[in-house]
Order: sequence, then C-alpha cells, then structure tokens
Amino acid sequence: MALYHGEKIKLFSLSSNRTLAQEVSDKLGVPLTECEVTKFADGETSVNINETVRGHKVFVIQSTSAPVNDNVMELLIFIDALKRASAKEINVVLPYYGYSRQDRKAKSRQPISAKLIADLLTVAGATRVMCLDLHAAQIQGFFNIPIDNLMAMPLFYKYVLDNNITNSIVVSPDHGGANRARKLADALHTDIAIIDKRRPRPNVSEVMNVIGEVEGKNCLIIDDLIDTAGTIRNAAVALKERGAKDIYVFASHAIFSGEAVERLSDENLFKKIVVTNSIELPESKRFNNLEVLSIAELISSAIEKVLDDLAMSPLFF
Repeated sequence: MALYHGEKIKLFSLSSNRTLAQEVSDKLGVPLTECEVTKFADGETSVNINETVRGHKVFVIQSTSAPVNDNVMELLIFIDALKRASAKEINVVLPYYGYSRQDRKAKSRQPISAKLIADLLTVAGATRVMCLDLHAAQIQGFFNIPIDNLMAMPLFYKYVLDNNITNSIVVSPDHGGANRARKLADALHTDIAIIDKRRPRPNVSEVMNVIGEVEGKNCLIIDDLIDTAGTIRNAAVALKERGAKDIYVFASHAIFSGEAVERLSDENLFKKIVVTNSIELPESKRFNNLEVLSIAELISSAIEKVLDDLAMSPLFF
C-alpha cells in the first residue's frame, strides 16, 4: 500500500502502454500494483486484482489505441472490478482517447461514438477521467464526471526553443486546428498558415490552397494526431511547392496506421516528426527522423494535483 499525504493510493497499468505507466510510477514514487489480465479461449477478457483496493484512490493508465476495442473492453472490465472491490475513487488516465474523432454526426444515421465511450466509462464506475489533447474539446461536455484535458503544447514549445528553430511559421493542416496553431504561434511570437483542404472520404484529403506566407520559412505543422499521415504528407508537399524551408511536424498521438511510416520517414520532405508517447510505438513504427517526447512528467504532475486538490491550470499552455 502506498500513502500520499495520508491518502491510500494505488497505481495500475493495463496492457496498452506499460512503458509510460512505469515512467509515471517512477516519477510519483508509487509502485505499480500487480494485476492480471487474461483472455478465455473464446476471446473474453478477464481481470484479477491481487491486492485490496478498498478505500483507496486508484489511478488506472490505459490508452485506448489499437487494438481499440480490446483495450476499451479491458478498461471497462477493470473499472467494474475496482468498483465492486470498493475503491474510494477510480481515476482513469487515458493518454489517448479512442473513438474521439467520432464526436458528431457528419451524416444522417451516424453514431456519436465519443459520447458512447464517455457513457460507458461513467456507467462502469469511473469517477474522474484524465486525457491528453482530445480531438475535439467539446468531448469534455459528454461527461457528467470531472475530466481534465491535458495539453502536450508546452512540450512542443520547449522542443522548438531547445532546438533553436527560428524563422518559423506555425501551420495548421486544416481549418479545425487553427486555434491549436494560434496558441503555439502566440507563444513563439510568430505567424500562422492554414492548409485549405477537402476530405472526399475517410482517411483521404486533398489540399486546395495554403493560406499564409510560407516561402523561406521553417514550417511547424501541428495537429492532435497522425493516423495514415496522408493529410500531413499532402500538406508538406504543398508547403514545399510554395518555397517552405525545413518542415517539422508536431502531433500528440502517433497512431501511424497503414502507410504512415513510409510517408513520414521521407527525410527529404520532413526534418523531424515529433510526437509524444501517449501511444506505445513498436520498433516497426520508429524511423530516423522521429522524436518521441515523454508525457510522464505531465501525467504525474496532474495526478499529484488531483491528490492535493490543486488547480490544473498551471499545467495548461
């Protein structure tokens, strides 16, 4: 049992991102509590918690990245187990919130899956959720329990300063990300550019225009996630055609599906691809011009503030 300012706490890691969970554990000085996650022959998930959690403030770290459905079900079942074992609080740390892109009805008869996930977490027994850079900020409104949407922006800002990237312009790969780009640009005291694109079908985008002057500039493309990297690559090509110098890409979540690695590893096009470890990347998805920044310090600081009943605002950009 670990005590923090007199409170009994436990920290758990499920299957999706054990490396990050161990980093958080080391920074907090709180050991990871052992738990067993197994599958029956038919694929059903079973969990077993090896120590009492009665009266404890519990923190569970689990990114709902690929395999998304398995990781979601594993998390829900684990929350249910904690609730039935009389945990005092169940704080779910979701470095990556799966289904977050399904946050609205784009067409008739479509689901709002991000809301469904919020409902499932709440009904299962979560008492608080902590995320990193939700795809859409309004997802916070899907919850009727406290939710903290942490930001990787300070890490990216520090990276730009530490690597002395000057003569820069911040680029949003679409209109929806303009607010995110503006925050970084304001901090760096520089301008923004916006890629005007259209998306004829899912995971496919076409660049229509570049709004802003990028010629001779180091372009800092910023987005919340990279999936197949089609949008990012098309944006980079358009920027190069308009005279951009070096191109850096910053994204909180490295999903890297399909041909993403092949598209991003082109060092003639991209100077650096900078992501966080919100999703654990296997060696097969790593490449020379990739840099991974750890969010362990950010998450551990957020957990400390929850335990101390302190404001989260100092962690925001």
